[in-house]
Amino acid sequence: KLGLPITDEQLQEMESNLSNIDFKMAAEEEKKLRHDVMAHVHTFAHCCPNAAAIIHLGATSCYVGDNTDLIVLRDGFDILLPKLARVIKRLADFAQKYADLPTLGFTHYQPAQLTTVGKRCCLWLQDLCMDLRNLERARNELRFRGVKGTTGTQASFLQLFEGDHRKVEELDRLVTEMAGFKQMYLVTGQTYSRKVDIDSLAVLSSLGATVHKICTDIRLLANLKEVEEPFEKDQIGSSAMPYKRNPMRSERCCSLARHLMTLMLDPLQTAAVQWFERTLDDSANRRICLAESFLTADIILSTLQNITEGLVVYPKVIERHIRHELPFMATENIIMAMVKAGGNRQDCHERIRVLSQQAAAVVKQEGGDNDLICRIQEDGYFSPIHRQLETLLDPKSFIGCAPQQVTRFLEQEVQPLLIRYAGQMEVKVELEL
Repeated sequence: KLGLPITDEQLQEMESNLSNIDFKMAAEEEKKLRHDVMAHVHTFAHCCPNAAAIIHLGATSCYVGDNTDLIVLRDGFDILLPKLARVIKRLADFAQKYADLPTLGFTHYQPAQLTTVGKRCCLWLQDLCMDLRNLERARNELRFRGVKGTTGTQASFLQLFEGDHRKVEELDRLVTEMAGFKQMYLVTGQTYSRKVDIDSLAVLSSLGATVHKICTDIRLLANLKEVEEPFEKDQIGSSAMPYKRNPMRSERCCSLARHLMTLMLDPLQTAAVQWFERTLDDSANRRICLAESFLTADIILSTLQNITEGLVVYPKVIERHIRHELPFMATENIIMAMVKAGGNRQDCHERIRVLSQQAAAVVKQEGGDNDLICRIQEDGYFSPIHRQLETLLDPKSFIGCAPQQVTRFLEQEVQPLLIRYAGQMEVKVELEL
């Protein structure tokens, strides 16, 4: 196409032997040559004697290795993105279903104002949506290394084309296009910049942090017996304690997520210590951390899909916990109602303060239930609002705009992100956990 003396017969010979790989010979060649790429060049040449003279012509090992890595990174993102989208879809359905179910909020892991089960789920979804956008960006910003030669100057190809710069650029463009990339890196050393690996693993590491937070929340909720991950009929939680229902799927996600987050350190250090156009101390490290990051993210997402498809909510337990804490939370509303009924705000505040401390003593010192509302009902001072207490204590009056926030968030933020994955939503995962 560009005028090099390469025959159709040579091309056909190579194409017909693409899958004819003698791995035993390649291993023997590598043991002798101590060079993985040249071992396969020799092995391929053995299969293609007519084309042997042109195999690897003008190229360097990184033409093979780095370009392949970029293809693998791109294809790895293409595998992960639909999996992440499915997790988001499962949680979006969960959030919508429980958009208005009141539950205790927690700050500092202490009971705080009420939220809803669906609204809490939207906090998880918001982080996952950020991860989806980040993975899409990292995937779409990948470029091909292309045809650059030993130090990135394309000198060998310029010699092949007898000084014709146009043909060198056209070769670079054609190879990039054939590999399925829209752009190539215009400047490289022997390798593409190792900051590309940083960008790729950074988004996976960030995904790991998100999953760890979500699964930690699920583990804490399981302890409260409010929400649980799937638990099989014959599943055993503990070899010693038969009653236990350990959240082992969420625990596994947390364990793997920590590993995924730590893998981010490898490309950071590799990029930092590259000398000039390239040093080979990147190679062995990258063969581990790049593959492990994608494989770890893959099993985490598969496990999280399994969890999100079978989350179990226990509304009665949630209601009991609310009843335990709500009397204290309702005191501000009770004060406002008393003032509207003609009471003095400061007098009302003092009376509720005293009654609250008495009720707290029953809870903390005697292990009894929170009886603050009973004390208010028995106190004649509060008689103007006694009939309003049931309304004032309705949990749904404490959740603010949470249900509306859920609906708006799902419609405006989540659903548009999932449109491009619509045809991949129904895929099921089969896990042996």
